[in-house]
Amino acid sequence: MRILFIHQNFPGQFVHLAPALAQRGHEVLALTVHTNQRPSPVPVVKYKYEPGKTPPEFPRLAADFAERMRRGEAVAMACQALKQRGLAPDVVFAHLGWGESLYIKEVWPETRLMVYAEFGYRPRGLDTDFDPELQQVTLPGTIYVRTRQAHLLVAVCAADQAVAPTRWQASSFPPGIAERIKVVHDGIDTSRVAPNPSAVFKVPGSDVAFKAGDEVLTFVNRNLEPYRGYHIFMRALPEILERRPQAHAVVVGGNGLSYGTRAPDNKSWRDIFFDEVKDRLDMSRVHMVGNLDYTTYLSLMQVSRVHAYLTYPFVLSWSMLEAMSVGTLVVGSRTPPVVEVLKDGVNGRLVDFFDVKGWSTTLADALAEPQRFDPLRKAARQTILDNYDLKTKCLPDMVALVEGAGHVG
Repeated sequence: MRILFIHQNFPGQFVHLAPALAQRGHEVLALTVHTNQRPSPVPVVKYKYEPGKTPPEFPRLAADFAERMRRGEAVAMACQALKQRGLAPDVVFAHLGWGESLYIKEVWPETRLMVYAEFGYRPRGLDTDFDPELQQVTLPGTIYVRTRQAHLLVAVCAADQAVAPTRWQASSFPPGIAERIKVVHDGIDTSRVAPNPSAVFKVPGSDVAFKAGDEVLTFVNRNLEPYRGYHIFMRALPEILERRPQAHAVVVGGNGLSYGTRAPDNKSWRDIFFDEVKDRLDMSRVHMVGNLDYTTYLSLMQVSRVHAYLTYPFVLSWSMLEAMSVGTLVVGSRTPPVVEVLKDGVNGRLVDFFDVKGWSTTLADALAEPQRFDPLRKAARQTILDNYDLKTKCLPDMVALVEGAGHVG
């Protein structure tokens, strides 16, 4: 088969799937934007795209929608050029998020179009009206989110197959569409993301190092921001460290923005919530390490005694599943994407997202009695092996879906 992947940040979610299909003898090609410099496991072609300049009288809603259309058009023109050079893919698999898949069928009407349907958005009941402290529900705001759905719904309706990584993320799309979405997770490489009693993590730029078994609490985001509960964690941290005088907290994440709205007054969310509690923290035991390369991050997860994971009702992070896979005790927020995987008292602990006192108590207790929670750690690892293992489950299921063989639930 000839298979074309389209993703502005390729390889993205296709990092394992694309090379696996190539190894099975398929002709695999990726199409990505010209500014993407990420290493690729398969041959890549790039399309030229520059965000358009919107006239000042253009409504914001129309501008947002038009940006997706412009990108879709740029991808379609690149596909037309590939078609003129003789490419006729059997399958095109594109991420839904940025409009890239919108016009693929206009270039290749007979090609089977698959889309990665990561999240559907909704004006109410998901991420945009979850946090009353930081989110105000307004009519312009709900109109904006409804409009944000538009290109996603057009794209998913144009596709032959949509795939989501979790059942809850599939359910973020409207009824009638959600039921058509296959659920196959990207997968966790459990042979690499595994317990390692010999692991050592050295705090960058210091002589501080931790080994497996040390009293280490971890918190990981791509960027430190409210969508992933950074504000709640930081407010809980002073009491945790007061109750556990030997504990250290390692906080991973950048100073930018991945999700949600920007912080006020040209500040960052990282600094706002750090400044709120810094006078109550023993900074010799709080390590704000920024972003880490993957190998170093994995070592940190392997030495972590307890990992705190919080999220709005939004996309589930790989980091939570990876923490479970290495056998760390995960304390997660009682929000829908988390409770699909994490069961309180079975394979981890759950705390209400906004319960700062509950977070302090639960995390401090987990740090204090590691042996008590050994069964939960083992169950967490088994959960990943049974349901999210890359090589034995997720990758074979996704390959079968692409190849059109069998039924994936």
